[in-house]
Amino acid sequence: MRLFLVRHGESLGNINEQAYRQFGDHNVPLTRWGHRQALEAGSVIASYLKALPSAGFGKLHIWYSPFLRTRQSKDALLEALPESFVGDIREDYLLREQDFGLFTEIYEHAEQKQKFPEEFEKWARLRSNSGKFYARPPDGESRADVAQRVRLFLQTVMHDAENSDHNLVIVGHGVTNRAVEMNFLHRPVEWFERSDNPGNADITLIEGTRSQGYESILLHQAADRQPGQEGELRDAYGADVTITPKPTA
Repeated sequence: MRLFLVRHGESLGNINEQAYRQFGDHNVPLTRWGHRQALEAGSVIASYLKALPSAGFGKLHIWYSPFLRTRQSKDALLEALPESFVGDIREDYLLREQDFGLFTEIYEHAEQKQKFPEEFEKWARLRSNSGKFYARPPDGESRADVAQRVRLFLQTVMHDAENSDHNLVIVGHGVTNRAVEMNFLHRPVEWFERSDNPGNADITLIEGTRSQGYESILLHQAADRQPGQEGELRDAYGADVTITPKPTA
């Protein structure tokens, strides 16, 4: 069994947090740079599969989060993958981004504290006393909550894979993809606390068998912007939209 964990490509929210407020977290699009990153990720997966012995090759079963940036990334992967490599393509809401509740679309701690002082102080105490993994933002999800719903998703995946060799692709988000790796490889909470989110369009490969165990490697690290490229391909992919400047006080 091979599981390719792909984080969505660079989105407008990755280069300007104002995008989350303007479009809503679920509807933030890729940048044109992010679409290019996702195309490259698809090419990397295709090359990896082509190099396998024919006996070890199975069609890809692709799962993706319903958020716009993950749907666009999935579409870019499909552009780069030969049609004969692709099996089922399914959306699953359990792969959605972490819900930050009252803090959704507010990513600066200073602004969170200003708008919701009591809730922010309670959340800060929880983070200090219980750890980031267990602390829920007000009306939102903790990372433990995300890991729980991802475990439910994996039960479906493993049931489907019981009687055949599977090649899977999951196109998700930073926290959800880490939760998949944590659950699949039985990583402890400490691992989650110490690990970082994968970069945009990075690919983590989990490979092995149930009897012999599974291991993970960073199969592909996507190209990030280099000095001199900061202004390139920053507009939204597939739509003529711009980010409205944040109003000044």
